[in-house]
Amino acid sequence: MRSSPFRGKSLLFLFLFWFLWFSNMYIRTIFAPILPLLEDEFVITHAQASSVFMFQAAGYGFSMLFSGFFSGRVGYKKSIVTSLIVSSLVFFLIPFVKVFAVLYPLSFLLGLAGGVYTPSAIPLITEYFAEKDWGKALAIHDTGAPFSIFSLPLIAIFLLQFFEWRGTFTVYAVIVLLSAIVFYLVCNEVKIGASKNNVFDTLLKTRALWTIGAIYTLVSGANMGIYSIIPLYFTKELSLSIEHANTILGISKLGGIGVAILFSFVVDRVNLRKVLLITTAFTGLVTIFMGAAQVSYVGICLFLQTISVSCFFPAVVVCIAKMFSREMRSMATGFIMTFSVICGAGVVPYLLGLSGDLVSFRVGIVIIGILVFLSSLPALSLKELE
Repeated sequence: MRSSPFRGKSLLFLFLFWFLWFSNMYIRTIFAPILPLLEDEFVITHAQASSVFMFQAAGYGFSMLFSGFFSGRVGYKKSIVTSLIVSSLVFFLIPFVKVFAVLYPLSFLLGLAGGVYTPSAIPLITEYFAEKDWGKALAIHDTGAPFSIFSLPLIAIFLLQFFEWRGTFTVYAVIVLLSAIVFYLVCNEVKIGASKNNVFDTLLKTRALWTIGAIYTLVSGANMGIYSIIPLYFTKELSLSIEHANTILGISKLGGIGVAILFSFVVDRVNLRKVLLITTAFTGLVTIFMGAAQVSYVGICLFLQTISVSCFFPAVVVCIAKMFSREMRSMATGFIMTFSVICGAGVVPYLLGLSGDLVSFRVGIVIIGILVFLSSLPALSLKELE
């Protein structure tokens, strides 16, 4: 399936995956901009509202873990198409919800569908492009994440001018369904046969798996975990309007787009271990300042954090591709991201919501920042990246 790198159909193929990753991140964060509306309509606490991310993350993580083992045998293309169709179906169902508790199983299903994507996409991309171009291809693909994070609040503001929050999910459902059809028509299937060796046991004994997994989980908590509750934090604790809150959130993510694009051109030439160390430490410091700073500086801290993680996440993806064999790559991806999603994108928003109920959102954000800063030290032990 290998193709000529970065021209003609290869670029179109990469753009298709870019859009799918954009959509996947959208699915993971779709409740964040409308969380204050949900809290008001269903009359629930911050912790109850934020718990929707925990159910979604549980489904996402569970799916990522098991898709890492089985997607290669079922077929990576087939796995992604199925995930898109199920996501679209859930989006069509959400507008009919009248009791908030019903969103819990639907959020779990949405996460379950979305979690299939990454363990299937990375092997497909590495099969399509030559190894010398993996860094560029994976880093360019990963720019879909900051684009998605940046645009989600702004798209939400736009759609809420024409629809109630329920109607926005119907729009998303149609877009995701069309994506599934296009992907099915243009992508070739790739399958990986079962290995004769016990690959899973070997993987679990790899120290780098646990090191990268721990770092990735904490940075995800500082990034996506805090991102998920920012509109709630801004509107309920800082007394901003939902439009103002989502505008600040969207604009603060703008810097990550340019940095992510620039990093995609240099990722093959940098020391990945040093990148992980520096970006993790900086992300931790900025997160601490975000919780301690005055209201007028929170947006600046979000902006700086976005710049940092825009280098961190694509670097980690390239590390996974280079450190693990073809048979282990999907498994390692699923294993690492399972815990990062469940804990970082699921448990952290809930704990921050609980912090907002009991003390303040600020206290929770500072604690997350301290933990992230301390997690930068294990990056020095990744000798495999030298």
